[in-house]
Amino acid sequence: MSIQVNRLSDPTVRAFVTAVNAHDQAAFQAVLTPDAAMSDDGSDRNIADWTDREIFSSHGHMDVENESDGGHALIVTFRNDTWGEMRTRWQFTVDGGKVSRFETGQA
Repeated sequence: MSIQVNRLSDPTVRAFVTAVNAHDQAAFQAVLTPDAAMSDDGSDRNIADWTDREIFSSHGHMDVENESDGGHALIVTFRNDTWGEMRTRWQFTVDGGKVSRFETGQA
């Protein structure tokens, strides 16, 4: 059973998931620090290229199954048009109400 996005504990993470699911690139960029970084399966990636490919151009969607670490760690069923559906983990570093880093990978 998934957790409704509006019930996620951390407002910054909630805004991140909301932007992803709405395919709203402007809202997504607004929730990131200017120097935000990310990794996928332990490898640092270019955040703009990765999010365009894995989220926005491929209709990515996050269904949150579980949250921990004050809402900064999620288990998500993630799906997009490229890879289909997979169970993933997401870990967020939040600084000053913005995401400065997120790490994702298969759970």
